[in-house]
Amino acid sequence: MTDSVPDSAPRRVRVRAPELIGKGGWLNTGGKQFTLADLRGRIVVLDFWTFCCVNCLHVLDELRELEEKHSDTVVVIGVHSPKFVHEAEHQAVVDAVERYGVEHPVLDDPELATWKQYAVRAWPTLVVIDPEGYVVAQHAGEGHVHAIERLVTELEAEHEAKGTLRRGDGPYVAPEPEPTVLRFPGKALLLPSGNFLVSDTTRHQLVELAEDGESVVRRVGSGARGFTDGGADGASLDAPASLDAPASLNTPAPLDAPPSFNEPQGLALLPDGSVVVADTVNHALRRLDLATGEVTTLAGTGRQWWQGSPTSGPAREIDLSSPWDVAVFGGRVWIAMAGVHQLWAYDPADGTVAVAAGTTNEGLVDGPGAEAWFAQPSGLAATPERLWLADSETSALRWVDLDGAVHTAVGTGLFDFGHRDGPAGQALLQHPLGVTALPDGSVAVADTYNHALRRYDPATGEVTTLATDLREPSDAVLVGEDIVVVESARHRLVRLRLPEEAVRVEAIAHRTQRAATEVAAGKLRLDVIFQAPVGQKLDTRYGPSTRLLVSSTPPGLLLAGEGADTDLSRTLELDPALTEGVLHVSAMAASCDDDPANEYPACHVHQQDWGVPVRVVDGGADRLPLVLAGMDEG
Repeated sequence: MTDSVPDSAPRRVRVRAPELIGKGGWLNTGGKQFTLADLRGRIVVLDFWTFCCVNCLHVLDELRELEEKHSDTVVVIGVHSPKFVHEAEHQAVVDAVERYGVEHPVLDDPELATWKQYAVRAWPTLVVIDPEGYVVAQHAGEGHVHAIERLVTELEAEHEAKGTLRRGDGPYVAPEPEPTVLRFPGKALLLPSGNFLVSDTTRHQLVELAEDGESVVRRVGSGARGFTDGGADGASLDAPASLDAPASLNTPAPLDAPPSFNEPQGLALLPDGSVVVADTVNHALRRLDLATGEVTTLAGTGRQWWQGSPTSGPAREIDLSSPWDVAVFGGRVWIAMAGVHQLWAYDPADGTVAVAAGTTNEGLVDGPGAEAWFAQPSGLAATPERLWLADSETSALRWVDLDGAVHTAVGTGLFDFGHRDGPAGQALLQHPLGVTALPDGSVAVADTYNHALRRYDPATGEVTTLATDLREPSDAVLVGEDIVVVESARHRLVRLRLPEEAVRVEAIAHRTQRAATEVAAGKLRLDVIFQAPVGQKLDTRYGPSTRLLVSSTPPGLLLAGEGADTDLSRTLELDPALTEGVLHVSAMAASCDDDPANEYPACHVHQQDWGVPVRVVDGGADRLPLVLAGMDEG
């Protein structure tokens, strides 16, 4: 059912919102189940997300301000829609909701029922439902909250006047906190003293543990989200704070105040004995002086990098995007820049930072660093000859050589994953987050979603399993003949003796479970829908404001239509001899505030990458619409 609003209101296409269905039920509601009828009178924002996706995590942070500002009219509902098999496990969703500080109701939809009803094709996607239960906007990707906030303001005024707006408290019910020493720790580092430094990610702190891996020596950081430098007063034996205030741009803390972090992850020891910290949600690198406990900022501004931002320069002046791990390689600090699918490098000698490899396109492409594609690199480990990396979204183990070229040891792309040992060419991982160099030249992989520790031996080209029943391992450090694993979802470090023989496991292979779009052979019209948000217009001051890049897996699937151009619509031609594959579509549009009186209007970049599984069948669709922002009326 479609409808349009009265003449007195802005003209807006409306479609009746489908019901919210999820076999896993509701989280963050105190056990109550909800229907759309229960939410009538409120402005509902559906956030289709999955917890492996860094862009989804960016949107969670973008939504916090909207939720706070419009707390009496807006209800955000997270619709968890899994990509990986592990993400369909209910307990894994429960863990992720706590891990990432999600403070709104979440519907666990393991079978993608609601995803299909809303015709969603990408993570993340935001859908706005008005107080009368109609869909009025859809946005794919991140960076859209400014537009949604403007739409919310309009909807508040419109439905206040109609008498259809219902103000009040939202349905969110906070879960009870758990009193563990660590809470979803991310990474660990063996210190020269023999102690461990652990990023206690969910509590926004660094924790130094004694050699037993359990006793707390000190905590660094306030325990609240924030971006402040500070001195030794931040080192404390007290329990972590439970505050969760939004982080602000970096400022020095008062002399008696502790420093603050925002979901810190990777750690690496610098030659001067200090530690560099990947402060992920602050989009920054921080430095911890182990002797004094002082925390300072090495790189980043606190703002997220967007397309068009500088990619090199003085480190404190350059925006970063979700740095997830760090490692010293070739005299520089290499950064797994998960948020933009790249590797960057910080040079401590001159205080600069720059892109080292990757194009920002998401996928698995080897070759010279400037041409390589990554997909959310999340773990790094350096040897004298190689920088190893866990490329999580492609479930791959890759490396960079001394010449900067990128190679793949294990993994094939974005949609194939599993737990299979054997020759590297056919072995499978599932969303690995950590990698550790071993003394014999092999590497251990924290195979996170398989709950396993795996091993790859470059000498034999074989992949084996070292240990299983590790709940979401995210990192590991070598300690003598032992390996200490960060068992993130069990909130602890666990010490294992490196086994002489591998554990035997039954091979399991998976593909991402989204249903393929059935399309006709021959010509296929691709339309990326973009409507500039209310009060904005396309930014054409410096040339075309849109860009569309199309490729396919396998490459032969496309007979025509591959490559980059400025038009958001294109006719593709599919090879009728190939029955299935994946279309990779990357779209970008730039819009600016449409105010003639403002000489320097605020501008916004809208960008999204889609991987669309397709199946070529008789009678299939001859048009493929992908919504970047707006509503498809085609």
